[in-house]
Amino acid sequence: MTLAYICIACGSGALASLALAAAISARMRTRWISTLVSYAVGAMLGAAFLDVIPELFERTHNTARTASFILFGLLAFFVLEKLLIWRHHHHGDEDEKEEARDDRTGAHRVQAHDHGHGHGHGRGHEGERVGWMIVFGDAFHNFTDGVIIAGAFLANTKLGVVTALAIIAHEIPQELGDFLVLLHSGFPRAKALFWNAVSGLAAVAGGVIAYFALSAVSEWIPEILAFAAASMIYVAVADLIPGLHRKTALGDSVAQVAFIALGIASIWIIHAVLFPHS
Repeated sequence: MTLAYICIACGSGALASLALAAAISARMRTRWISTLVSYAVGAMLGAAFLDVIPELFERTHNTARTASFILFGLLAFFVLEKLLIWRHHHHGDEDEKEEARDDRTGAHRVQAHDHGHGHGHGRGHEGERVGWMIVFGDAFHNFTDGVIIAGAFLANTKLGVVTALAIIAHEIPQELGDFLVLLHSGFPRAKALFWNAVSGLAAVAGGVIAYFALSAVSEWIPEILAFAAASMIYVAVADLIPGLHRKTALGDSVAQVAFIALGIASIWIIHAVLFPHS
């Protein structure tokens, strides 16, 4: 029964956030997405600095090692993004060579069609790399949540329920923010919902693995949390905030600050008001 409780608790957060994201996306106008990305920035930074990092330092006595893993995580995500950029440009060069071969054989009409299609794909692929960074980082975070929920249920069923409720409550605004970033990065709504669900179900994987090997997995929780925090900070600061700076109008800037503050506040309120002792 304990394993069933763990799976239900871990899956509930993913399903709740997915349902909320689907409901909001059905009513959301495309032009709102860039503004609502500011909320995602606030939610990610709030989750990193108000939730993950404090939890991380509570779980370790070696704060220097913990800080080093956060720093290493930032470097790792920088390298990951570089690899995604390299892969995009590598395929772009191959497309250009193929177009040149078509031109030499006199296939001007086909080349023109491929050229137009290839450039559209390139822009989409470059935008999507931010989305893939979100998927990878969120999967790390959700896997860790699953391990934490499993540990709580193995200790005590009541503790497991309270812990799961606290985690689900803070996951919903963060997952919503991640969904908005996926849309902003060029993911179609269906694709964004699918990968949002996949990253959310990493919590179930974490819970099941922890149920059978909690002692081994628990030793790696600080490192996993460090990578989760690094992913949130990196995506928010390196990928999303520079895009916000492209809008310089006073009204846009005020809205951005307000939505960033709202994203941070949504994480803080859940901890300070709903679950002050969790």
